[in-house]
Amino acid sequence: MSDTIERIKKLIAEDDVVLFMKGTPQAPQCGFSMQVVQMLNQLGVPYKAVNVLADGEIREGVKAYSSWPTIPQLYVKSEFIGGCDITREMFQSGELAALLGKGSAAAQ
Repeated sequence: MSDTIERIKKLIAEDDVVLFMKGTPQAPQCGFSMQVVQMLNQLGVPYKAVNVLADGEIREGVKAYSSWPTIPQLYVKSEFIGGCDITREMFQSGELAALLGKGSAAAQ
């Protein structure tokens, strides 16, 4: 598991915004992943998506790494933000846009 955790740390460190999701942004494989993709796309934020369905070790490892039991998981500047519900709440309040340096884009 330690190799997997190191891979996850590297993935998170490589980009400012990283989304561990089921599927890809072009073809999400669950509704929760699709919702987070739509929020990030609406904000116009570049992000790296990691398809956990393509790698079972990453899928289980990211849950252990964050101590969060579900996917999707959003990281900003290597910090775990949360899953779909937390991300949605932050998006609706404008907090996600502010965190990502996008001003009041959520209100548009």
